[in-house]
Amino acid sequence: MADSQNLASNLISIESLIKSHDQRLDTLTKELRTQKDMLDTILDNNEEYRLTATEASKQAKLKTLAKQKVLKSPESMALVEKIKDYQAQIKELKVALSDYLAQYVTISGSNQIEGSDGVLRTIVYTAKLVKKTD
Repeated sequence: MADSQNLASNLISIESLIKSHDQRLDTLTKELRTQKDMLDTILDNNEEYRLTATEASKQAKLKTLAKQKVLKSPESMALVEKIKDYQAQIKELKVALSDYLAQYVTISGSNQIEGSDGVLRTIVYTAKLVKKTD
């Protein structure tokens, strides 16, 4: 009985901390956006910066065009496809590994596992809040 009351009390405390931290994150994010907008305004009002940014933008466009031209070669296109394939495989492996690690923790009760290289590793989780869409 006392354990369930402690558990309920802890749950309420944690829920309160989650809500307050989420609210603080939202407030700080809005404040950060405001500060960045103010800095952008200062930069936009500086003639030297504006001219340099315009020139840099022109150079960036030229760089993009040159890159696109190079990437149209058969050799480059083959490498781009290989890179995309590797990235997709890595993503799939990471998802599967995450699932296997969760199963391992559930079954073994341990959050540590020794790798094939003999190094002991700790299994960690990252959680975040995402708004529910209906």
